Amino acid sequence: MIRRLSQLLVLGAAALVAVAPARAQERVQDRIDVVASFSILGDFVRNVGGDRVSVTTLVGPDSDVHVYTPAPADAKKVSDARLVIVNGLGLEGWLPRLVQSSGGKAGIVTATAGIATRKLGSDADPHAWQSVENAKVYVGNIRDALTERDPAGAATYRANADAYLAKLDSLDVEVRSSVAQIPAAHRKVISTHDAFGYFAAAYGIAFIAPQGVSTESEVSARDIAGIIRQIKADKIPAVFLENISDPRLMRRIAAETGAKIGGTLYSDSLTPEKGDAPTYIDMVRHNIKALTSALMS
Repeated sequence: MIRRLSQLLVLGAAALVAVAPARAQERVQDRIDVVASFSILGDFVRNVGGDRVSVTTLVGPDSDVHVYTPAPADAKKVSDARLVIVNGLGLEGWLPRLVQSSGGKAGIVTATAGIATRKLGSDADPHAWQSVENAKVYVGNIRDALTERDPAGAATYRANADAYLAKLDSLDVEVRSSVAQIPAAHRKVISTHDAFGYFAAAYGIAFIAPQGVSTESEVSARDIAGIIRQIKADKIPAVFLENISDPRLMRRIAAETGAKIGGTLYSDSLTPEKGDAPTYIDMVRHNIKALTSALMS
């Protein structure tokens, strides 16, 4: 009898072991496949979607979304997705052709919907995420899009979004507190391309850049000369590199003006997991720490 009972217990345990992976696999298969156009959007989607989504990012860490060239594998990712999250405002100029070539039927969601767009001449500035208040709009749009595609997960998406929005509220306070420590006369820096306009408008640090809102724009000798004159006239203390740009131009400007290299700012891309900015919150904290350190010393 005891032997028979032992056999039954062993068989029962084996059955549970067999069922557990199947159930885990079932949960993975039930996830919504979401494609995000670049790394910052991917981080937003992961925070809102949690375990209910499987997120693929087209333009990965330390890569430039402005000049990205899609690979054939990207069309397959878009084709397989139930939802494609994009920034819009002209950031992903390569994306419409990719979506068309994929032949997929995924819903396309523009995460910047509802944001007051900054303009430079006739060009929209796509870098709206550089304001934490705007990042909250991205999160709300992503929450609503996921809820529409997966109504059963509505409570999860709402709870995840609320928790993340609370973190963003704290982050916004942190940034404002840090900027308040910088003397008003010192709140000017040079960055590589015009990616920080929304940050400047929200937090009161002026950014001057030789390149426009896209890293594709050409920089003329006249532009460089004008910036060098402005640095000297306004005694701008620091120039900053960007993780997606060639540093040689900024090093040349620093050498010709005596301004110091204040470090690297993260504008359009996160870093790999072991880098300085693997998440959006890490990115903003890194940037404000670098700015504060350079402008207060």
